[in-house]
Amino acid sequence: MTIAFVSSSSAIAIDPDLPLLLEAAGRRDLRAELAVWDDPGVDWSSYDAVVVRSCWDYIGRREEFLRWAATVPQLHNSGAILTWSTDKTYLQQLEASGIPIIETRWDVAPGDDLGDHAEWVVKPTISAGSRDTARWETAEEAWEHSAALVAAGRTSMTQPYIASVDDEGETAMLYFSGTFSHAIRKGPLLERGEGVRQDRDSRETISPRVPSPEQRDLAERTIDAARTAMGLPSAPLYARVDLVTAPNGSPLVIELELAEPSLFLPQSHGGEDRLIDAVLARIAP
Repeated sequence: MTIAFVSSSSAIAIDPDLPLLLEAAGRRDLRAELAVWDDPGVDWSSYDAVVVRSCWDYIGRREEFLRWAATVPQLHNSGAILTWSTDKTYLQQLEASGIPIIETRWDVAPGDDLGDHAEWVVKPTISAGSRDTARWETAEEAWEHSAALVAAGRTSMTQPYIASVDDEGETAMLYFSGTFSHAIRKGPLLERGEGVRQDRDSRETISPRVPSPEQRDLAERTIDAARTAMGLPSAPLYARVDLVTAPNGSPLVIELELAEPSLFLPQSHGGEDRLIDAVLARIAP
């Protein structure tokens, strides 16, 4: 059996998950290769499984990326999942199904009600790695940022900044084929008063975290709600549910990452083996 782990030309050498996945495949005597999604020389039909990983350059080329995904057999996660999950308007479906998300207003314009909050976060619905995202202290700044995104033909999201992130950080919950693998803490990325920046990756701090029962329950309900919304017969191969803690102490969903999330395998204590096992379960005869 042969597996391709798919990256982008800019990320293939820096994604820390990829070497661990290759090593885990080797321990099972599997042939595993790294490939770049837009390389025209790759024969995608030659693989038993094609696993999307760090295709982090798709943001400005989403339609091209999704057209590629539609042509690849044995793609995980599938093209339909990638289409659904690369636009954060999916949060509307999750909320409608009863999943608690951060209070979100869409495409706000100057003068629109933003709620009674001390700070807001504004970002586009198609983005990754906090690109084109900022934390604002005044409604005027939030309105201006949202209006600029909309003027550029993008859909904007405006949310209250969750104060617990400054101390507690975010909790990322990793699941492979619907089964919990591990969780990590992500430190805060958005600093007060810095505006829109694109260079925050270097300040990311990651450490293992033991999630609470409430976080586990919400993460699993979120994956199930997404599966139902997309009409999937089973859970996606990989899913990352990002959570924060609301002022009342309950968990809230920030994002459900089903396209190209970092899996934080170096902090996972064997997560790479669990993912390889999940891949094998899908392609075994």
